[in-house]
Amino acid sequence: MTQQTLDIAALTKQFHEDGYLILRNVLSQEKVDRLNAAIDRIVAEEPETLAYNIYNSVERDDEIASLIDEPTLLPLMVNLLGYNIQLHISHLTIRKPNPNDVKTESQSFINWHQDGPHPQFPKQNGITSTYYIKTCYILSDMSEPDRGNTKVIPGSHNKPFQPESQDVRGKVDGEVQVCGKPGDVFIFPQNLWHAGAPNHSDFTRRQLFLGYSPIWMRPIDYRTASDRLLATASPYRKQLLGVIDDNPFKYYVPQESMVPLKEFYIHDAGQSVYK
Repeated sequence: MTQQTLDIAALTKQFHEDGYLILRNVLSQEKVDRLNAAIDRIVAEEPETLAYNIYNSVERDDEIASLIDEPTLLPLMVNLLGYNIQLHISHLTIRKPNPNDVKTESQSFINWHQDGPHPQFPKQNGITSTYYIKTCYILSDMSEPDRGNTKVIPGSHNKPFQPESQDVRGKVDGEVQVCGKPGDVFIFPQNLWHAGAPNHSDFTRRQLFLGYSPIWMRPIDYRTASDRLLATASPYRKQLLGVIDDNPFKYYVPQESMVPLKEFYIHDAGQSVYK
């Protein structure tokens, strides 16, 4: 894959204002093909359904695990969340064509919501802080709306907001359907209001979400990373898999040597390009 150089400062500003980013051609077609082949293998082991939600997907195939520290996005994630971060979730979603809006236990479509625990993260003046950020790898042709696209309300992460209706099948003022081609990446925080629209097309939606959070939070997918994932992990990936020190206090106040991702952190706000 070709590593892009991103304008970190400009993207950070846009992210904080809009609550999401769409980055084009992050993955090569060859990488997309390998990921889809891995997904084919995974789905072949699952019961047939209109919609698949497969968590901890990095454990299912090394091709997916390779995205944990994807080099184009890693500096951006460090500068959006800070350098003391980990992999929080890896969630594969597949939505087959569903013109009749059949609702399945595996969620053929998902109504408007903010991500988070139950009860939800605390609010201050009606606003929830950003606790984790998801990168969504688009692996099927989502270049047109109504293909099971993710819907978002731009700016809804940084103001008191409640959709007029939770039902994703309606239309909310200001909503945007995120469109992209295979290899594009969509990035958004857990506090952005979003929804998973029904798939009324002839295309199957394939999206792979890898989320990142501060290392002191519990990951959604696992308590500790598996020996298999750690066996060949680089220092960056070991940090992202939560391995920094045996002393849990260091998750809150790590020594610099424990968080190698710090090298991607831009201290000077005027320095806009990671090199």
